[in-house]
Order: sequence, then structure tokens, then C-alpha cells
Amino acid sequence: MSFLLYRIDDRLIHGQVVVGWGQPLDAKFIVLVDDAVATSDWEQELYRMGVPPHMDVYFVSVADAVSLIPKLQKDDRRGILLTPDIPTMHKLVKAGVIEAVNVGGIHHRPGREQKIRYVFLTPAETDELQAMGQAVRVFAQDLPGAHEFSLEQILQGEEG
Repeated sequence: MSFLLYRIDDRLIHGQVVVGWGQPLDAKFIVLVDDAVATSDWEQELYRMGVPPHMDVYFVSVADAVSLIPKLQKDDRRGILLTPDIPTMHKLVKAGVIEAVNVGGIHHRPGREQKIRYVFLTPAETDELQAMGQAVRVFAQDLPGAHEFSLEQILQGEEG
């Protein structure tokens, strides 16, 4: 079974991921891929507080994720993989360990333009999403059962 969701979400572990996705998918583990968080005990502890006791959390760097993901893809449990940004996910896509990318939450910052309600992109991020779309399916969906936006709809700013 293994990974049911590969998600970019700049908030990482929060209620929408744990309750909104984790419960309906019956996720038993989360892999949080972020070089900074992978080396920060206090950040890991903060994120762990948002996860129920029955759910394992792995905090890994991009380099470690490339070797860990294939092992976890053989796991009988269901899992979610999270990255905080497009460049991190793109590295995993280029490494060939990601099957599809859910753009879950890339929020407003200076230099970003709103595409859909919960996705704001810089021109460089737009280019990177397009590059990922050449290798894997890229879509946006904030919750299971919600409207799914194709990569083309995201980039065109279509609110479906």
C-alpha cells in the first residue's frame, strides 16, 4: 500500500494534513522531508505534538529521503510524504522516487501571485511545477473529495 499522498504544504504537519488527509486515508506514518527540520530536535518535537500516537513520523533530509522512500513504498502501512516547498519536492521527483505531486498549500509571500485559493507562485516556482509535470502528475487538492485542479488549471489560475 504505502504512500497515498505526496504533498507540498508550507505548513507541513497541521490539522488539515493529519485529520483532513490522514484519517480518511488511514495513514499510519508521515515522512516530513526538510533539510532544516531534519536537524532540529525542537522543531521535530513541535511537529510530533500534532500527530496522534498511532502515527509514526520520520523527519529526513532530501538526501536521506531518496534512499528511505523506496523502502517505505514496500511498507504495508499507508503513508503521507510532505515537503515544505516546490524545490524540495522537485528534487525527489528528479530522483525518481515520487509518483504524483499534490500541491496542497503554498501561501502568500512577497513575489508570489495567487493562482487558486491556496496556491501562490513565483515565476520560478511556476517553471519548476511545469518541469515536475513533465515527469509525474501534478495536481492541487486541499482535501479528499474536494475539487481537484490539474496542473494546467493551477497555472492558469482556474478556480473550477
